[in-house]
Amino acid sequence: MTETSVVFEPRPIQAETQTSVVDRSSKDRSLRPDFILTFSCPDRIGIVHAVSGFLATHGCNIRDSAQFSDRSVGRLFMRVSFDAPGVLLTDLQAGFSEVSTSFGMTWEFHGCKSKPRLLIMVSKAGHCLNDLLFRYATGTLSVEIPLIVSNHRDFYRLAASYDLPFHHMPITADTKLAQEAKLFELVEQERIDLIVLARYMQVLSDNVCQKMSGRIINIHHSFLPSFKGARPYHQAHSRGVKLIGATAHYVTADLDEGPIIEQDVLRVDHSLTPDDLSAIGRDVEAAVLARAVKLHAENRILMNGDRTVIFR
Repeated sequence: MTETSVVFEPRPIQAETQTSVVDRSSKDRSLRPDFILTFSCPDRIGIVHAVSGFLATHGCNIRDSAQFSDRSVGRLFMRVSFDAPGVLLTDLQAGFSEVSTSFGMTWEFHGCKSKPRLLIMVSKAGHCLNDLLFRYATGTLSVEIPLIVSNHRDFYRLAASYDLPFHHMPITADTKLAQEAKLFELVEQERIDLIVLARYMQVLSDNVCQKMSGRIINIHHSFLPSFKGARPYHQAHSRGVKLIGATAHYVTADLDEGPIIEQDVLRVDHSLTPDDLSAIGRDVEAAVLARAVKLHAENRILMNGDRTVIFR
């Protein structure tokens, strides 16, 4: 019988570990604003005044505000974080409709009291997974991770060390559709906000990409499309590259062509072997993916066509 999925459940964590997690989470929540408003709209006079006036009349205190006017498309992008004691998210949403309609806004209010929930997918390279889990456990990445999904068993012990369920879902041509259906069940069951492909080496179907549009982040080396296929670092070595890089982007139906979120590079030279380049690449990939996830979790990314506006 072909195995379709296996769930590795972690052991119960000790009471003192639970206490430390709760304390860290409570402290983290106290540092965050109550809400974040993000929006974009055709640029014209009076937008910032209208938004700040709306927040003031609702008893909101602005903590931080950032805006960008893209003259090439005539559009304004803005992110505002604010405190709103005693104000409900539903009241803000209902009241803001008049402002948003008058300016033709695409907008969203984000409540900050709960952390976004991530589903991490991985295959046989664990450097990005390990980095994300460490940042999560130490509180430097303000998210919740309910589970990890993989098409291989390699990292079930790593998941268990962080007391996280590990779902082994092997993929073949015969099981792909069934496994993707199970993936959607997990997304609904665990109320997943974002899927992170931490070196998950399976191509997601167009159906998954469309249903989770803007909610899947992938990481890959920046050699694409120059060095496609297997052993990209060996290909790069043979061409004598001088930069090693990585790119984090949103996943679309067009393979590795989704809107770019974050990139970075490190310089290399002729003295390094393919294994050296691979090691450098792993470090860059892990750092770039973590920064991209953090930007998304903090609602700092706005879409601008096929590009992104990032508020640092």
